[in-house]
Amino acid sequence: MIIDKIKKLKEQRNAVILAHNYQIPEVQDIADHTGDSLELARKATQIDCDVIVFCGVRFMGETAHILSPEKTVLLPEPDAGCPLADMVDVEELREMKDNNPGATTICYVNSSAEVKAESDICCTSANAVKVVSSLNGSPIIFVPCRHLGGYVQKVTGKNLVLARGFCPTHHHISTDQILKLKNDMPDAKVLVHPECTTEVIDIADYVCSTSQMFKAIEESGARRFIVGTENGLLHPLRKRYPELEFFPPSEDCVCPNMKKITLEKVLISLETMEYKIQLDPDVRQRALGSLERMLLHV
Repeated sequence: MIIDKIKKLKEQRNAVILAHNYQIPEVQDIADHTGDSLELARKATQIDCDVIVFCGVRFMGETAHILSPEKTVLLPEPDAGCPLADMVDVEELREMKDNNPGATTICYVNSSAEVKAESDICCTSANAVKVVSSLNGSPIIFVPCRHLGGYVQKVTGKNLVLARGFCPTHHHISTDQILKLKNDMPDAKVLVHPECTTEVIDIADYVCSTSQMFKAIEESGARRFIVGTENGLLHPLRKRYPELEFFPPSEDCVCPNMKKITLEKVLISLETMEYKIQLDPDVRQRALGSLERMLLHV
């Protein structure tokens, strides 16, 4: 049985399996730890292991490698990328910096190691408001997500120079989808990720990262929830709160890249020790500084 083979190899390799909340259910269920990208990368630094099998997309594996360079980090599917992370590269970021002399550059954790290395500080969807609020003066460059940056700008009142990037999955969640469900279930609370558009954010009861959604659910007292994020999150929500009901805005709220990793690919990764995350040492070191400054605000 494939699960038994994975467990045996995991023990032999002294490995830990980490799975993002958006992974397919069977991969989440085989993981030692699930969560959002930063939760998992931080968890990796605290676990006594030699190998990390990161079931997510490339920038997540890179972040784990940056924070835990002494461990081997494997990404079971080398083509699991992030369209949002790819929307701003180092050249474009440098051009933004040239056009805004003296700016502080903040990069969302959903970015490449090279962009992190070129930035002053990193942030997550959970602490972006806190990071921006801590900065004095202007201008502030925020890359790559214009929707998250716009939300942070509105909450903090600070003027941000925004990039053009967006998450296609969150971008296509619409107010019509949510309002239709809300019309059928007026008692349901609306939770949305800040990568959603401004129009969707404006009709939400809670705007929060995937990790913050669990807390919001517990504090709300509601029984039904419309969950505006990638549909993979419905699996851990339904497991943790079987007495509650969760509804996606659409069955199409799916990130194809997050669904590329299967149990078979996890097994092959452990068998072959592929595919290893490797970075230029200078890039890794500079990106580490950006991440470490972010962790002061977690």
